[in-house]
Amino acid sequence: MVVQELTKVFSKDLEKLKEEISLYQQEQNLWKIEKQIANPAGNLCLHLVGNLNHFIGAVLGKTGYVRNREAEFSSKNIPQKKLIAMVEDTIVMMNAVLPSVKENQLNEEYPLLVLKEKTSTGYFLFHLSSHLGYHLGQINYHRRLIDSK
Repeated sequence: MVVQELTKVFSKDLEKLKEEISLYQQEQNLWKIEKQIANPAGNLCLHLVGNLNHFIGAVLGKTGYVRNREAEFSSKNIPQKKLIAMVEDTIVMMNAVLPSVKENQLNEEYPLLVLKEKTSTGYFLFHLSSHLGYHLGQINYHRRLIDSK
């Protein structure tokens, strides 16, 4: 049951990410940095896609995805439609991989040491969900601040 609920939450938030990226009326604003904003929406979107495809897709689902974390923050001016397609591909991956996670796996140790200490797979999936929500909020705020000018 927990895996089903996590799948719903990830799907809901990834759909919202797709919506937020599509709501930018001026495509170039996805990449704007202003004042203290260090990471524009485009880079946050790339980061979320890379993060989920790595930690869920590659690690749990053995998808073969190879992450380039540096490029998530250094790439610029990727078209809005391509970002949306990347999010859609991530939704497909999530809906394929997460349901294959067995409930008993949630209590097992996550295969990688990512945080300061070892965690269960369940804990790490909740962490990834809150990480997605955190950056999703930043993107929403960035869009309303930058794209409204």
